[in-house]
Amino acid sequence: MPGRARRLMPPVLLLAALLAGPPRPAGAETITVTHWGSAFYGAPYAVAMAKGFFRGHGVDITGILTSTGGGTSVRNTLAGGLPYGEVALAAAMEAVAAGQKLVIINGGVDSIGDILWIARPGAPLHSVQDLRGRRVGFTEPGSVTNMLILMALKANGMTAQDVKLVAAGGIGANLSAVLNNAIDAGMTGEPVWSENRDKVQPVFWARDVLPPAMMQTVGITTRAFAAAHPDILRAIIAARREGVAYIAAHPDESAAITAAAYNGDDKLYRDVFRSLLAVGYWSDGRLDYAGMDRMAEGLRIIGRQSGPVDWSRLVDASLLPGDLQQAGR
Repeated sequence: MPGRARRLMPPVLLLAALLAGPPRPAGAETITVTHWGSAFYGAPYAVAMAKGFFRGHGVDITGILTSTGGGTSVRNTLAGGLPYGEVALAAAMEAVAAGQKLVIINGGVDSIGDILWIARPGAPLHSVQDLRGRRVGFTEPGSVTNMLILMALKANGMTAQDVKLVAAGGIGANLSAVLNNAIDAGMTGEPVWSENRDKVQPVFWARDVLPPAMMQTVGITTRAFAAAHPDILRAIIAARREGVAYIAAHPDESAAITAAAYNGDDKLYRDVFRSLLAVGYWSDGRLDYAGMDRMAEGLRIIGRQSGPVDWSRLVDASLLPGDLQQAGR
């Protein structure tokens, strides 16, 4: 749909058009990846683009649309020319609950080993318990970090009422808010943590207070697009899987590729990649249902999910390679 026509279309008709799965245009495509450029969810896509894995599967992904997380990533996915995105699992669940015709089709990141909360050096904050009465940042409502801070509080016998939660924006914005004393503690992750560890102190790592295997992100699309263009989605999933495998086999080269895509320091990224590989950070696409259940607990804590999740209503695993379709069950 041409940009000018899209701008002139009434919002209701525009959303209908986006969900309808229009004929595929020729040429390069853009997809959505949450926190592209500031967190490593996007590394397999950076590698897959650089190594030609997408083109090898017949789809030309050359651009990544990013966001600060949560529902923004879902909205970007809906608005993109190719409605595929890797977004927070909690954000995908909330979008479906709100009536969006979305479906989860692959796993993304299946570890919280990279996420921690930080404070200014010298602050008397060294544990979750120390956050009582403090201003505590996360990214966006419905994001992974929104879920994790609530779960960390619960694991320590606390609730959201024991702190002042602040949706501070992206990872860089959380860091700035901490350094500028706008909040007492904020979330961070790699590579921002390693780039700035001399400026801040850790308060707690999510992996130290919660099960480390939790599905942070998933791949989503619209149900209409999945029905109309399954081959494109299978190609994206397969190319991303190749990217994950290439990172494991060639971590230093993959770190350099991602550093170039992110404008980062490839030496620092090499160290970070080794630590992420050690915690099984990137899923090859399989859906870890136990890890998804753990993340869904965050939605139950804030009253947006009641009872167990019926994943069969939210997931279409048929687009995964055959060996992955039942792998996470």
